[in-house]
Amino acid sequence: MAENTDQIEKSFSTVGLILRGMCMGMAEVIPGVSGGTIAFITGIYKTLIDSIKSIDKSLISNLLKFRIKEVWTQLNGGFLIRLVVGMLIGIIVGVFGITHLLESYPQLLWSLFFGLILASIPLMFSQMHRFSWSYILPFAIGATIAYGVTSISPVSGSESYLYIFFAGTIAISAFVLPGISGSFMLLILGLYTLIIPTLRSFLSSPELSEFILLAVFGLGCLTGLAVFSRIVSFAFEKYHDITIAVMSGFMLGSLNKIWPWRVPVTFLDKETQEIVDFDTSIHPVTMIFSDDIKILTEKNVLPADYFFQTNVMGAVIAFVFGLLIIYLLYRFQKRG
Repeated sequence: MAENTDQIEKSFSTVGLILRGMCMGMAEVIPGVSGGTIAFITGIYKTLIDSIKSIDKSLISNLLKFRIKEVWTQLNGGFLIRLVVGMLIGIIVGVFGITHLLESYPQLLWSLFFGLILASIPLMFSQMHRFSWSYILPFAIGATIAYGVTSISPVSGSESYLYIFFAGTIAISAFVLPGISGSFMLLILGLYTLIIPTLRSFLSSPELSEFILLAVFGLGCLTGLAVFSRIVSFAFEKYHDITIAVMSGFMLGSLNKIWPWRVPVTFLDKETQEIVDFDTSIHPVTMIFSDDIKILTEKNVLPADYFFQTNVMGAVIAFVFGLLIIYLLYRFQKRG
């Protein structure tokens, strides 16, 4: 990869990479949206995977010997550092901004993401070397897997460092797998309400205990990156078109999680630790926003069956805007 590093770095502008990184960072904070999807539709996916895969024994050896130039070249440092800066900005914006928008304007935001992801599927298919109807099967398998994953009820997470490390290795898979959301994997593992608030608190007023927890989670993420990047890279090299079909299926199946109108089915009473079926004849609808409960499972409904005021026209506009964004990205992604 060192041979084409200069060409790669010149193909993406600094502003373009930082903006891509910001979008990826914000996506990783939102359950149901994948940073890997953003990387793919903005044209940096393959370069990102190759850069991550370059972290191996030779790179570590050069690092220990302080051969900084060799490390920088092998790691494609110019590309990664700009992307990482953008991601850090995006994560901060996501933690403090996007999560607020999700609470205030959920229908509009989910509709926007629905449009983004739906429009990205044909874009992914366009990356195939040669389309074949036989790829419909791996596409359907990918969609089924993603739909099943997004339908899983969250488990009760553990705060042990070993479990947090394990969660990091799994959640980071979204970074290299379009259609699979890292935040949603955290939600399934029961750690979303631990990691995101801890990150928000640490950014506001750092504590040693918070740093240790986030560091353990980060080490898990690095381990997961090292493993999954090699698996994905191998799949692309040996089975490129089939891999594209499966990942496109992942994205289709993930739409199950970001449908704009959802109502709770079960929730966890944090005080009694009891899992309760949500019943509007017993429970007031406003309790959905209570900090005393944690919604575990939801079901998608039509706007007419939604508990609260629906904004169908706004949702349609947001959806179309999402389609338009992908169209513009498709037109301009090769310009950096």
